[in-house]
Amino acid sequence: MFESLQERLGEIFRKLRGRGKLTEDDVNAVLREVRMALLEADVNLNVVREFTKKVKEKAVGEAVWKSLTPGQLVIKYVRDELVNLMGGDEPRLEMSQDPPTVIMMVGLHGSGKTTSSAKLARYLKSKGRHPMLVAADLHRPAAITQLQVLGKQIDVPVFAMGAQEKPLSVARAGLKAAISQGNDVVIMDTAGRLHIDQELMDELKEVRDYVKPHEVLLVVDAMTGQDAVNIAEQFNTQIGVDGIVLSKLDGDARGGAALSVRFVTGKPIKFIGVGEKTDALEIFHPDRLVSRILGMGDVLGLIEKAEVELDKEKMEEMQKKLLTQTFTLEDFLDQLQQIKKMGPIENLLGMIPGFSGMPKQAKEFVADERELTKIEAIIQSMTPSERRNPAIINAGRKRRIARGSGTVPADVNRLLKQYDASKKMMKQLTGGKGKKRMPFNLPFPL
Repeated sequence: MFESLQERLGEIFRKLRGRGKLTEDDVNAVLREVRMALLEADVNLNVVREFTKKVKEKAVGEAVWKSLTPGQLVIKYVRDELVNLMGGDEPRLEMSQDPPTVIMMVGLHGSGKTTSSAKLARYLKSKGRHPMLVAADLHRPAAITQLQVLGKQIDVPVFAMGAQEKPLSVARAGLKAAISQGNDVVIMDTAGRLHIDQELMDELKEVRDYVKPHEVLLVVDAMTGQDAVNIAEQFNTQIGVDGIVLSKLDGDARGGAALSVRFVTGKPIKFIGVGEKTDALEIFHPDRLVSRILGMGDVLGLIEKAEVELDKEKMEEMQKKLLTQTFTLEDFLDQLQQIKKMGPIENLLGMIPGFSGMPKQAKEFVADERELTKIEAIIQSMTPSERRNPAIINAGRKRRIARGSGTVPADVNRLLKQYDASKKMMKQLTGGKGKKRMPFNLPFPL
């Protein structure tokens, strides 16, 4: 996520941190580099101009010249303005006091609108709501079937009629069904197009005027950069948008849409899509995203994700085993499976402060999902007795395990060495007698 922008800004700020006093020319030179980095990231030109103007107003002040760490102060100003650029405060969904709350999802084909509708339904369900999905996209082939499949996966009811029906008829009947069944949120997946046209807009206006949605959420593909901003402007002008869902943000190496759309449209980004699965939807926290862009991580986001996804009792049991050196390869396998529940490993590592500053080769190795899959396959190819007591694994057993896991004996050897090294490290941390000398508690598996 934002890899190219992270690298460029990281390089600029590393130079800046090493400087002592800064002159106005120094600040101007830094801002020129920041401006180029933002333009390369496909950020809107007007946004870049306004951003650099505001940073310069702060950065050439007396506070910078008197500061003992002027470089860090300039970085702080850049961070603060990036947060302001993306909306500042965390936006909230408007939920009606008189249910059902109606949320209308709009967007173009390929933006991830239908998937985002299901993701939102899952998110609201996890918060104690009882959502219903309404399949009002009658133009795209298989859109209804796709929503029904997703609804079944997340155990959320989907209201659908035939593709020959009018969108307004489906919206009307869906709203009536939700009221009669006691659903307190109705999420309408409306029709998209390959491009914006008047027929699409008229259809959406007709549905909007009837259902009177509490929220109109526009789904835009973050990877389209400035096109996402232009699409948002047009939808907002003609339909009226209350918030934006940026889909496919995990694949956006530049970040132009995320850094421009709030400023250009005046509408907040409310959710971001960070993966293909139905649980890959996050509330948009401008300050946390900026911290990740600047390589400062997102520890709060990581802890929240761990609290939601990980089994607390299993984690406590795992810590006890680590402290008493009774941690086996069976436990290690369970640990890997717990980690995988939290999402793509690269996304998780991106939340750790300093990860973006690692050498590229090191980042690619650490974040390589294939390594986790390989380790999982090796352990699963072992017998229960081998997992509990790896010391019995001789050369013949290693060859058998390698054949069963599609690897080579060297891979099995590497895993066993890593396991032994981990046990030795834990022995040192615990004093060798199971006494807790660790200066921290593990909030999630390492």
